[in-house]
Amino acid sequence: MPAIEQSTLENLNISQRPQAKSGSEIGQEEFLKLMTAQMNNQDPMKPMTDGEFFTQIAQFSSVAGIQDLQDSFSQVASALQSNQALQASTMVGRTVMIPSGEAVFNGEEPVSGKVSVTDATNALTINILDTSGQVVRTLFTGAQNPGAVDFSWDGRSDEGEVMSAGDYTIEAIAQTGGENIQLATLLAEKVESVTLGSGGVMLDLASDRSVPLSGVKQVM
Repeated sequence: MPAIEQSTLENLNISQRPQAKSGSEIGQEEFLKLMTAQMNNQDPMKPMTDGEFFTQIAQFSSVAGIQDLQDSFSQVASALQSNQALQASTMVGRTVMIPSGEAVFNGEEPVSGKVSVTDATNALTINILDTSGQVVRTLFTGAQNPGAVDFSWDGRSDEGEVMSAGDYTIEAIAQTGGENIQLATLLAEKVESVTLGSGGVMLDLASDRSVPLSGVKQVM
């Protein structure tokens, strides 16, 4: 895997810190010195057998091998995560679909998304609610077959008044067999930046919230 430039990592909020060696760890040279000292100071009445020496050597080799394997896995995981962040950086400026029912209206651009219709419905209704829970706009889409149904809210109320910028709730309800069933919604969000933190790769959205890369359902 090619090396990643430090400037690129810094732009993605990726920091590389050297791992300090623990004071309790010993290397092969220190182990041999300890074994030599052990041989020189052993009880002459109860000398250690060759088998005991070979056992210690085998145990040390096993531990050293496991530590090397862990270091290798750690390096591979770090490289994969950094590579994932670099790939995610190509999404900056693009629009993604994320599972959410909480929309942020900026006062100008419409709010758009999709409704996941699981079963055929006689009527699909999409309500836009303000922070007090009041319905400010109702969108009717009629009968729908199973699948994804697009919707868009222009930021106006049912009376045609432009609503103030802020948070709104999107509620999708399907009428099926005389019952009202609430459906899941996807909202379109613009990606402004990518951050690599302890939780993995995160997409910073224009609505001032972040979502994990794994939460993206569609890139537009």
